[in-house]
Amino acid sequence: MNILVNDQLDETRNNLLTEITLLSDTQFNSKPDMNMWSIAQVCHHLVLVEQASLKAIAWGLKDGENAKKERKKIELLMLNRTKKIDAPKIVEPDSGPFEVQQIIDVLHESRHKLQTFLSTIEDPSILTEKSVKHPALGDLSLDQWIEQIYLHEQRHIEQIKEIKLLVNATS
Repeated sequence: MNILVNDQLDETRNNLLTEITLLSDTQFNSKPDMNMWSIAQVCHHLVLVEQASLKAIAWGLKDGENAKKERKKIELLMLNRTKKIDAPKIVEPDSGPFEVQQIIDVLHESRHKLQTFLSTIEDPSILTEKSVKHPALGDLSLDQWIEQIYLHEQRHIEQIKEIKLLVNATS
């Protein structure tokens, strides 16, 4: 796998862990209002997205379309938080409550599975040659599916920072 992409996955995950590690379980599960997710739910959503992305990449390697798709500027789409993207049902988080350490463990497990799977791909160039439809971004090459994992996480790290401010402001 591309070293830069691997570094981005690691750096983004470390940033996420920095944001949540010192939270109490109460802060972690607090919702600024009834229509917002808690930080715990955001993190659970990130786990679900990573797991679903792994399945999509695995499926794409086996049965994905064999046509090169035009690369999309997914960073512009994913990092623009002025445009709300509704989570598909399959990646909607449970209502909780969750413990911080429980979610950290699940995040580690999920990332380990992803990296282990990606390390088994003998010829990573195949990732640019096959594509699978993403529910929010349309047809994406498999390498862009990997990129969207850390970009999506970066998007939600910003959301977590906002929730932390709101939770502290209302407590």
